[in-house]
Order: sequence, then C-alpha cells, then structure tokens
Amino acid sequence: MSERRTYRRQRRGRRGAVVAIVATAVVLVGGATAAAAVAMAGGFAFAAGAAASPSATHSPAPAPSPTPHTAEQQLLMEAEDRNACVVSFAGDDVTSAPMLQPIGVLYAGLPIPAREGAVFAGWYTTPEDAAALAIPGRVNGSELVACTDHQVTLNAAWVTPEANAAENARIPILMYHQFTTNPAGEAGWLKGNYAYIADFDAHMNHIATTGFYLPTWDELSAFIDGRLYLPKHSVIVTDDDADQTWFDLAAPVVDKYKVLATSFMITAWRQDAAPNPYVLRRSHTHDMHRAGDNGKGRIVNLAPAEIAADMQTSAAILGVKEVMAYPFGHFNDTAKEGLRQAGFEMARTIEPGYVTIGTDKLALPTVRINYGMGLDALVNLIG
Repeated sequence: MSERRTYRRQRRGRRGAVVAIVATAVVLVGGATAAAAVAMAGGFAFAAGAAASPSATHSPAPAPSPTPHTAEQQLLMEAEDRNACVVSFAGDDVTSAPMLQPIGVLYAGLPIPAREGAVFAGWYTTPEDAAALAIPGRVNGSELVACTDHQVTLNAAWVTPEANAAENARIPILMYHQFTTNPAGEAGWLKGNYAYIADFDAHMNHIATTGFYLPTWDELSAFIDGRLYLPKHSVIVTDDDADQTWFDLAAPVVDKYKVLATSFMITAWRQDAAPNPYVLRRSHTHDMHRAGDNGKGRIVNLAPAEIAADMQTSAAILGVKEVMAYPFGHFNDTAKEGLRQAGFEMARTIEPGYVTIGTDKLALPTVRINYGMGLDALVNLIG
C-alpha cells in the first residue's frame, strides 16, 4: 500500500515537471515571437523562435518609387478650382501641352497649331469627327467646357492648302443694333436700327439648328492668315452699342439658342457684365462714339496716340483687346495706326461684304441687319 502511494507521488511529480517544462517552453517561444514582432516593427527580422540579438540585424528593403504623375494629373493637383477639366490634345504632329479649363464657361485660348504643308482644321471630339471635318463635332470657344472625370481629349484635323483655298469660305459678320417688340417697328429716323425681336429669334434659331460653325475672333484672324480652315457654313453674330434693348430682349435669345455673340460696348457709357456665358464684350471705343471737329467720328479726328489712349482705357475696363468696332463705321489710316499702337489686331467696319483669306484685319466688312429683315432675308445672305 505504501509502495502504491509512493508510485503515485512520483508520477504526479513527473507530470508536474513535464507541465512546467512545457509552460516554460511556451513562455520562451512566445517571448521570442513577441521580441521578433517588436524587432520586425523596428525594421529588423529574426529567424522564427530565435533569440533577439543585436548582431543579427539587416538593412530594411527600399520603399518602391512612386509612379510619376502625368501632366494632366499634375494640372489637376495644382488647380485652385477643382471644378475644371484638363483638356488634352491629340493628332498628327500635335505637341500642344494640356490645358486646365473651368467647367461651365466658354473654352478659351485653344491652340492653333502649325504644320509644314498643311492647314489646321480645328479640334474635334473624336478622331472620326476630325477625319470627316464634321461641324457638329468641332469644338472651339463658342462652347461651354464639359468633361467626364475632369478630363477631355480634343483631336486635331488638317487639310491641304489647296483644299483650304478650294473651300472658298466667305464668312459673314452679322451686325445688329437695337431691338423692338413692336412688329411695326420704332418711329423715327433710326427705325432701321431696330430689329424686330421675333425676327431675331428666328435668325438665331436658324443659326443654331442648321449646322453653322461659330468662329471665335482668334480663329477668324488665323483664317485670314491662311493658317486655319473654316467651313463655308460659318457665321459671326455681333451687336453694336450694347443698348438696353440688347440686354433686355436679344441677349436672352442668344442664351436660349446658345449662339456665340459679340457685344461692342462704348465703355464710357456703360460697363455692364456680360448677360450670359455666350456674350463676348468687346470695345466700341471708350469715348470716341461722338462727332469730332469735322462732323465725323472722333476716331478720324484724333492723333494716333490719342486714339491709342482711348482704346487702352476701354481695353482695361473690358479686360481684352483683340477686336473693336469703329463708331459710325468711320475709319482711316490714322485710326488704324492708333489701334495698332493700342495693341488691337482687328476692327469691324460697316462696309458691306464677307471676310475671306487675305482680308484687311483692320477693315473687316459686315452684313448689316435692318428692321424688316425676316428669316428669308437672312437665309439669302448667309445660307
């Protein structure tokens, strides 16, 4: 009996020793594992279960180099206004850098690239539109910026100089003045200046729905130089004087049909903001829309430096030069020189005609619209 009790005590002692040994092993291994985890977090790696040792360190693996940003991504990252599109340009011999354009305003400053032995024919939404010179797919400063995921690509088209000349485009610059809601027109000697607003609505609807291309002024300049192809079916809409009837009656029609129009403003008389995104404000001089000493407009009575000073004042108010309209249509070589000194490239007259390749940029002709000229009259003039 005493021998059995002695045997059980020995077995219990051996089991306790085994448990103690196993427990100690778990602690040691667990401790080594924890140390390894700490060492890994500190940038050191140990063999599994090995004791931590300062002599067993290795250099950390180098971090992978970040992928460089594309030019388009960099533009978006640096943009102060994230409500913008990165506009990229594609096509043969196109090297134009991407541009950042705010969404919901007119495209501005789109490049007009040059290529030896070719004439640039515009930017298009797809390569297929570019190949077909499809007017509905052509994009310029007459359209509001829109895009998907803040990016859009425009595709270049080119034509030969021979094809550009063969197009024989004659660009009409329509000239309106005041507007009336009276079908019978306004009384007085200026009756012809007042276009009936229903006629104007029909005119803009015709332009908007029959596939007309609406060139910007920089495009017209390049066209005159022979550097840009414009289709025959092109037209430019302008208004002289920025009369109140322009703001109240005509500008809403322009906005409704999304037709680009230029309002020539006498800045000494008014300095209103553009009434909608489709209206460009340009100069009708600052204070030269009145008679000079010889009864004609002041612009043909002043010296070039005086003309330049007046135009600089107007440009500072409007924030742009580019093109102006001569008051009363009066101009001469002195007036042209004053405009050159002020930095103006183009000027519209009241002389009847159409703009073609080689037209004098400081004597652009126009197509005058008078009271009583309905849709048929417009179609006869511009197609």
